Amino acid sequence: MKKGTIVLLGILALVVLLFFNGCSSFNTMSKKEEAASAAWAQVENVYQRRSDLIPNLVNTVKGSANFEQKTLESVIQARANATSIKVDASKLSPEQIQKFQASQGELSQALGRLMVVAEQYPQLKSTEAFRDLTVQLESSENRITVERQKFNDIVKDYNSYIRVFPQVIYSKMFGFEKKGYFEADKGAEKAPEVKFE
Repeated sequence: MKKGTIVLLGILALVVLLFFNGCSSFNTMSKKEEAASAAWAQVENVYQRRSDLIPNLVNTVKGSANFEQKTLESVIQARANATSIKVDASKLSPEQIQKFQASQGELSQALGRLMVVAEQYPQLKSTEAFRDLTVQLESSENRITVERQKFNDIVKDYNSYIRVFPQVIYSKMFGFEKKGYFEADKGAEKAPEVKFE
């Protein structure tokens, strides 16, 4: 065989190898990206479950005489803000995740204030409807925590895969970008201050 033919066959073999490696990498990146999108949909689902409970909670609390209207209004406004933030699952950038997380955090804080104020109304706390709703809200918060962790694990797997060689070449070539994570809320590292008055 001529030297030129051997070189040509070597180049052809290398091109075929790169083509099949690229196809395999593309398929794996697509599957991992789809898994991240599915995990994101589940995160939205559990946040929506919590959001759906809030009108019932607000209506239950409204029935208590002299309940602080400002607290109820802040919960209603925070819910409206949180449900208005939509994140495209195909573009889960760190900035979009932070924006979504911030709006959900405001809702969590408003709900926390509502529960603190509700403590001052023993007749409200003793109603079965209020107790049931608080149990469901607690259950929703637990589900949110679990789904956020699952989402972060799947995104970590995806982000790690697209950043290693040779996938890093293919990820840039095919437009696969790093996705954002849920992070601890600001100030979460500090223990809350408890005051008894």
